Amino acid sequence: MLKQITIELLIVSFFIISCTKSNKHGKVITLAGGGQMGKNDGQGDRATFANPIGITIDKDGNLIIADALNNLIRKVSNNGIVSTIAGNGEQGKNDGLALASSFFYPAALTTDINGNIFIADTHNNLIRKINSKGNVTTLLGINEKYEDYGGKFPLLDYPSGIAVDKIGNIYIADSFHNKIRKLAPNGSLSIIAGNGAAGNEDGIGNSATFYIPEGLAFDSKGNLYVADTFNNMIRKISADGKVITLAGQKKKGLINGPGKTAAFLHPTSLAIDKNDNIYVTDTGNQVIRKISSDGMVSTFAGNHKRGFINGDLKSSSFFKPMGIAIDHDGCLYITDFENNSIRKIIL
Repeated sequence: MLKQITIELLIVSFFIISCTKSNKHGKVITLAGGGQMGKNDGQGDRATFANPIGITIDKDGNLIIADALNNLIRKVSNNGIVSTIAGNGEQGKNDGLALASSFFYPAALTTDINGNIFIADTHNNLIRKINSKGNVTTLLGINEKYEDYGGKFPLLDYPSGIAVDKIGNIYIADSFHNKIRKLAPNGSLSIIAGNGAAGNEDGIGNSATFYIPEGLAFDSKGNLYVADTFNNMIRKISADGKVITLAGQKKKGLINGPGKTAAFLHPTSLAIDKNDNIYVTDTGNQVIRKISSDGMVSTFAGNHKRGFINGDLKSSSFFKPMGIAIDHDGCLYITDFENNSIRKIIL
């Protein structure tokens, strides 16, 4: 028993200190989940997930996971222990105390500096909030309304990306409406980019078009980046609402190089480090890509084959990497969707 406890403590210590140690070549490990589908809490591979998608890091350094098929919000603490923090596991849209609440395929989430968690509750077409006291409320999307391009539709249609800026505005990738929306702290809602048509036109505000936008992330200058999933592009929205294509082209593929010469296959989520390098879950290619601050695209991790292999960056493998987050030490965390696991890239 003492030997087992010692081993577990060593594993916990590895999780905690490994990001602070330099590793010239980088390494992929499995932080939680072992490939089996389930909803067990516990440490490391004793915990199970069912198609985790969204991932973010809270103010205390814990990972928060949108465990989509389980309809749960999970936490991976600093010592590697997985717990369920919201959701009763049933499909629904009940607000209230966290563990009595219900979701329907939560796919993206983010946190603010006050400890609130904001969730794109995708199949419910809602934006939900878990406050620091553990209460769940619905912020947006309860009623059907007339859309601005005519006809009666849900206000949101498959929201799949969410981000919060420094002053508390919530940005939403309204995926099937091909729009990026902003929900202000006073409750006002606006469209900052996209006119509803599927396309890849750059421009200002509603002159720009997207095709199933998903992941959102801010850089240090306040620019918003969008994983424009079905366009296979990474788009940038500046503070004045101008949309440009940063990387990717109409052609699907796995091509590295300068931004617009590169190719992706269904990029899903983004994370941006303190030097404004962008990391992308290139889901269809089963790899993690990097867009450096000078616009060069490279393959950062993954061997382009479906698999569940840990080790050095180039030989590691994923099976539909979906969500991505980065901590203060520059370590990356990925929700490995079909492997039902949380992977970590130590740099």
